[in-house]
Amino acid sequence: MENTSIGKISEIIEEQRKYFRSNATLDLGFRKEMLHRLDRAIVKWEPELYRALQVDLHKSREEAYLTEISIVRGELRKHLNNLKKWAKPEYRWGSLAIWPSKSQVVCEPLGNALIVSPWNYPVHLLLNPLVGAISSGCTAVLKPSPYVPEVSKVLESLIEDTFEERYVAMVQGNREVNTELFSHRFDFIFLTGSPQLGRIAMEAASRFLTPLVLELGGKSPCIVDETANVELAAKRIAWGKTMNSGQTCIAPDYLFVHEKVKSQFVEAFQRNLHLLHGKDIEQSGHYCRMVNDKAFARVSSYLKEGKILCGGRVDAASRYIEPTLLEVTDVNQPVMQEEIFGPVFPVMTYTDIQEAIDFARGREKPLALYYFGNRKDGWNVIRQVSSGGACINDTLMHIANDNIPFGGVGNAGMGRYHGKDTFLAFSHVRSVVTSCKWLDMPFRYMPYKWFNVIKHLL
Repeated sequence: MENTSIGKISEIIEEQRKYFRSNATLDLGFRKEMLHRLDRAIVKWEPELYRALQVDLHKSREEAYLTEISIVRGELRKHLNNLKKWAKPEYRWGSLAIWPSKSQVVCEPLGNALIVSPWNYPVHLLLNPLVGAISSGCTAVLKPSPYVPEVSKVLESLIEDTFEERYVAMVQGNREVNTELFSHRFDFIFLTGSPQLGRIAMEAASRFLTPLVLELGGKSPCIVDETANVELAAKRIAWGKTMNSGQTCIAPDYLFVHEKVKSQFVEAFQRNLHLLHGKDIEQSGHYCRMVNDKAFARVSSYLKEGKILCGGRVDAASRYIEPTLLEVTDVNQPVMQEEIFGPVFPVMTYTDIQEAIDFARGREKPLALYYFGNRKDGWNVIRQVSSGGACINDTLMHIANDNIPFGGVGNAGMGRYHGKDTFLAFSHVRSVVTSCKWLDMPFRYMPYKWFNVIKHLL
């Protein structure tokens, strides 16, 4: 993938700044037309996106639709159906101190936005934020990942075919391009990536006090208690861990299983893997591959750091790693220190739920938390262990509901989006007070002759 030149990047940013100042993006009719235009473009380029996702990630058409296309089109429908209501000024009650003035809250676009997306869900995580940029009235510079070159090329063609460059533009390239982008002043930055990249973006944004949303990651714990429906837990965990071959920011990263159900869980996990992907998982049309050789080498190296309970087969030529349960005893090994982002699943046992709680609380806050067992006990775990989102008796599904916000906390990120929260992420919520001209209350003026009376009223 050829890097977009520094000169071209500067030109795009300057032209978008001028275009935003022209007020062209403020009209709700314009915004809705642009949302419709994006929806039509996705339909038009859908076959090419499927092809590219298969080339870069070995992602099946079905999984591509469920985890990429359908999510973006659902977000588009949500914004098209609600934009007028979200953008409408909201009247608020005023206090006696400002009577008879009127108070309103209005949402205005932040301005020129930068959206940086990762490679694991390259369509969904680039275009979903773009929906918010369009509906709020911003312009946008898009930066996809170079690790999925085919998908990035198709997305570039989609954007060029759909929008004027002065409104929505895409730049391509590696970390040097990221560095160049971060050196410019934007009004808002939306970044999905690793905590390391998040720190770089936040440091750069601090120069201009630029607001940003960071959707990062971390080691998301998964707990299977003795009260769990073990067969169902194994099925849903196997599904959540093997989706995109574990290359999901909210994938369960490590497993705490009660020692009384450990053997039962291992058997059920292996059985459900075969129900999902067939006896020979390598031949499954729904099982993705590591994105590149570097990722394959990193994730496969974890297999040496514990006892393999099931799985463990690899093929470097195709970047295939079989879903693997790995029993670990040394929590200082890299497999328990780094976000795995692959289908290796370290397993530990406990006898008292507080052991699992204390372990999770002693680490950075994760993007997700999963608990299988009694619902009341699940809420006890959630109250004690902070995370970006959580599921009781399921995995991943909190991202599927666009009526609830998705976002991180602490090391897992900041800010939130989905549905109205996406609109708000790209908006400045502005307070406006309109005072009347026919009445001017004297008590607020010096020398405060009415102070003792007003003191009792306020």
